[in-house]
Amino acid sequence: MLINSSTRVICQGITGYLGRFFTHQAMEYGTNVVAGVSPGHAGEKCLNLPVYDTVREAREQTNAEATMLFVPPRVAGAAISEAIEAGIELIVCITEGIPVLDLIRIKERLKDSNCRLIGPNCPGIIKPGECKIGIMPSSVYMKGNIAVVSRSGTLFYEAVTQLCAEGLGQSTCIGIGADPVHGLSFTECLELFRDDTATDAVLLIGEIGGEAEEQAAQYLAANPYPKPVVAFIAGRHAPTDRRMGHAGAIISAGLGGTDRKIEMLKASGVTIPDSLVTIGRTMRQALRS
Repeated sequence: MLINSSTRVICQGITGYLGRFFTHQAMEYGTNVVAGVSPGHAGEKCLNLPVYDTVREAREQTNAEATMLFVPPRVAGAAISEAIEAGIELIVCITEGIPVLDLIRIKERLKDSNCRLIGPNCPGIIKPGECKIGIMPSSVYMKGNIAVVSRSGTLFYEAVTQLCAEGLGQSTCIGIGADPVHGLSFTECLELFRDDTATDAVLLIGEIGGEAEEQAAQYLAANPYPKPVVAFIAGRHAPTDRRMGHAGAIISAGLGGTDRKIEMLKASGVTIPDSLVTIGRTMRQALRS
């Protein structure tokens, strides 16, 4: 499932403050980080890792399979393109504020590649006890059999904390980000977890705006899921006349409202918690039913 303890990871932007900081955290967690990429720093060492000028050089020298990006928004599109050209299988882009046109071009490039993109503007991905590629607080995660996919960052951590309080560990957790144009979607993640023998149930954390949850509901309605699916949708009580902060929190042409998302998900067999504080309990009940 995308990553494990042997996944070879590089960091693009490793010599910057954030790149260095979160690479160090990943290594402390046990992630198999093998190199960094920072143009103009070839031949140097950072965190005792070799640094290369290009992703292609890093991949050729280390057989890297995944990359995490900590680069400025203005060059993030080019950095993702470089990783695609180098054949990196999994690209995790933490950067926020990337121009939408850059992301639209990236989406087109991904169609003709074997690469998967998580993000941008996301916490990343973690397989508890094995590999962490991102910025999430690793201490709240616990190894187990519940997959978690979230658009929100803070709700991501809250939901996992509730699962752990119920004794429910996680198989793989993915923060897909909430930008209007992004990589992996709820639907694609559901497809991945469908046949994952390490996953017994899936928790989706959605929010107001966009069509990701509606598309997931349509997928589940057309493809009955063999595992329990629980979904919490944030923003139900958001003022209708107020602009939300997330780039993807846009309601347009009647799509993106929480009530519609919840109705469609319920109709497709998804269990919806009564409130934010009952996410963990609801998952426990869904596993028993």
